[in-house]
Amino acid sequence: MDDLERELRELSAWLRTPDPPDVTARVRARLAAPAPRRRRWRLFLAAALTAVVVAVLPPGRAALADAAAGLLRFAGIAIVTTPAPVSPTGTPSPLPSQRPAAVSEAQRKVRFPIRVPAKLGPPEQVFVADPDASGAHRVATLLYRGGALRIDAFDGRLDLAFHKGTSATGVSWVQVDGEFGVWVEAPHEVAYVDRAGAVRVETARLAASTLIWQMDGVSYRIEGDLTRPEAIEVARSLR
Repeated sequence: MDDLERELRELSAWLRTPDPPDVTARVRARLAAPAPRRRRWRLFLAAALTAVVVAVLPPGRAALADAAAGLLRFAGIAIVTTPAPVSPTGTPSPLPSQRPAAVSEAQRKVRFPIRVPAKLGPPEQVFVADPDASGAHRVATLLYRGGALRIDAFDGRLDLAFHKGTSATGVSWVQVDGEFGVWVEAPHEVAYVDRAGAVRVETARLAASTLIWQMDGVSYRIEGDLTRPEAIEVARSLR
């Protein structure tokens, strides 16, 4: 399976289409008849447009951009772009069942490796959150600089975990060690998406600039007062 085929298969997981009708007889009849010149031109145009869409979309894992809806889904995070995103008000609640843990204990509580950035050193605090029935937690969070800089890690292959609202001009594609990522430049609204797929509004808060990427099936988001090069440098130092 080549790269394009694998990426198209991953992309298909995000597309929801109705069951196709049974058109076997109609298709066979059309195949048997010579195609009109106009129809051949339309087929060529459709194929060309498909190639353009595939070329424009970056080959990131589970990436789907929908410009018409202002929606970007990448690495288990949904980003909704609007002309003027609404900032959350009030005091946000922590993630579901969030609790502190040492790095070694946190590693036992999640089903993915917890990597620590060599650029920042050991975290000041570690939290795990949202356990399932077996006790396996969904999110691990590393805090630095008194909590002003955070790294969230979760299994991005499963489903959405975070929902962001920001302006379209503040979102751009970047690369982290050859892998595609998303950089959200300005402060933006971020809320948690629970296991049922509902956006938990009570967790909404105003986030700082954020880098989102994946490594070996694990999704990461670095949030804090960092420039894009600085955030990428931290991401590349995860060990």
